[in-house]
Parts: sequence; C-alpha cells; structure tokens
Amino acid sequence: MSRRTSRFAPALPSWLRVDPYILALIGTVVIAALLPVSGTGAEVAGGASTGAVALLFFLYGVRLSTAEALDGLKHWRLHLTVLACTFVVFPLFGLAGHGLVPHVLTPQLQEGFLFLCLVPSTIQSSIAFTSIARGNVPAAICAGSFSSIAGILLTPLLAAALLGGGGGFSADSLLGIVLQLLVPFLAGQLLRRWVGGFVGRHRTLLGYVDRGSILLVVYTAFSEGMVAGVWDRITPLGLGALLGAEAVLLALMLAVSWYGAKRLGFGREDRIAIQFAGSKKSLAAGLPMASVLFGAHASLAVLPLMLFHQMQLMVCAVIARRRSRDPLPSEPRVTPLPAVAHRVR
Repeated sequence: MSRRTSRFAPALPSWLRVDPYILALIGTVVIAALLPVSGTGAEVAGGASTGAVALLFFLYGVRLSTAEALDGLKHWRLHLTVLACTFVVFPLFGLAGHGLVPHVLTPQLQEGFLFLCLVPSTIQSSIAFTSIARGNVPAAICAGSFSSIAGILLTPLLAAALLGGGGGFSADSLLGIVLQLLVPFLAGQLLRRWVGGFVGRHRTLLGYVDRGSILLVVYTAFSEGMVAGVWDRITPLGLGALLGAEAVLLALMLAVSWYGAKRLGFGREDRIAIQFAGSKKSLAAGLPMASVLFGAHASLAVLPLMLFHQMQLMVCAVIARRRSRDPLPSEPRVTPLPAVAHRVR
C-alpha cells in the first residue's frame, strides 16, 4: 500500500477504540490459559500477587489527599447519591440477575455478575468523562475517591452477605481483606506526609507499577482457574448472554443516575458527575478484591467486570461527547440566521 492510501484510510471513532490496557488484560488471560502456573510456581505467584495487591492499596492511600477529601464533604448530598447508586441500586439490579439463572446466565456467571455490582466506582474515567461533558469535576474527584474508600469495607461485606457460601467467604476472607487492602491503605494515608512527594514526582513510573501489579493478579487468578478447570463451564452462547445482560444493566444505571439526580434537584453539572461516577465500576479495585475473596474461582468472578469495564468506556465516551455540545445556562443556544436571497438587478 502506498503512503497516499494509508493517509486516507478511515480511522476508528473514539468510542469504538479498545482500551490498550484491556488488550493487555486479554493477552494476560491468553498466556494464563496456555501457560498456567502450578505447584511451587503457583505458590510463588500467589505470594507475589498478595504483595502486589497490598502495594496497590498502599499507593491508593498515599495518593488520596486527606484535606481534599474532607473539603469534598461539603457536597454531601451528591456524594451520598453516588454511593447509593454504587452500593444500593447496583446491588439491587445484581440481585435481580438471579432471575436470569439458568436460562440466560449460568450460576457461576451470575455470581460474577453480582460481584460486578458490588465493586466501587472508578476515579480516573469518571473525572475524564465529567471534564469532557463540562460537568462538576471536583465533585467527580471526591465522589470517586469516597466510593473507593467505602468499597474497601462495603464490597467484601456486601459480597459476604449477598454471595454467602457461594463465594467461599469466611472469617479468614474478611481478615484477608483487612490485612491486604485496608491496612496498606491506612498505612499510605499515615505515611503520605513523607512519601507523597516521591509518589507525585514519579506518577508515570508508579502508574506502570499499578498496571503491572493488576496484570500479575489477573495472571495468577486465571492460572488457578485453568488448573481448577473452571473454564470448562463457559460456552460462547453463555458469554453472549452475559454481554446482553451487562448492556441492559449499564443502560438502566445510566438512566437511573441521570433522571434520578434530576428528581433530586441537582443541576446539570452535578447530574453529569453523578451519572459518570454512579454508573461505573472500577476494574483496578475489583480485580484485587476478587483475587482475595474468590481464590481459584476469581477468574470467573472478574470476567463480567472486565467486559463491563470496556463497555462502560465505549458508551460513556459517546455520552460525554454529546453532553459537551449542550449549551450551558450562560450560553444560550444560537440559532443560525436564515440565508438572505439577493435579487440581481
């Protein structure tokens, strides 16, 4: 092909582009399927995965400014609305997914579907889409941060209550959450005064550490799943049904968060922040939590979350672009003047 041909080749629209990190996650899953670790190697990988999860939540604690979080409490109605979407409305829809078993979802996929509904909201993508749509960015920052903090406790507690024995929960599971997630997070908050500057200066490098840690968690979880034979229970038809159920879930949450916020009296900018923070689920927080809570069955538990993550990015990119073209209250919509025909004399 000549340079001229490539120059005019059509580019994919932004909403259709796949997140490169999703491609990395898929590649990690393929490697785990072809080369699963077992025996002594599995023990080493499990220990490394445990350390990676602790490091992740330590860095979360260091990055979160306590002063900003306390200042954000002033907008408490908005934050309570986002928390209600994330930890009340979402789980209710997840429980409704029981009605899809066994004709639409298998019991194993339904567990993953419900776990998806219990995960905290995102921070980065909520902020990015709120900014594009010209919404309340500070509120999105605080709402995502509060959701992540609350999720450290609420996600495992809700999972224990709603999934029960099916997820393999016990007192040891909850103790593992405290030791691997909450303790490192609190340590990061306590040490932020001394290490916060270092983390801020090396944000890009530590971002690779974050993502590399999650890839390690995914590899370990999917390796355990391959060795345990959990993937023998999934069919292509089952995956298609899961995608359909998740599309309906996302549409419902986008509608509830947008129109519900309107009924509560929020303005346009706040409604945008509520919609983007209240309709999303965090892959970065959900993957480590699943590895702690589900053990060998974590691969099935995180599959719905991985699919939902990419779906929410594609759909919300379209919504954010459209919202960015809405006239603000101080910017009345301009109607083009009709063309005037001039008679030639």
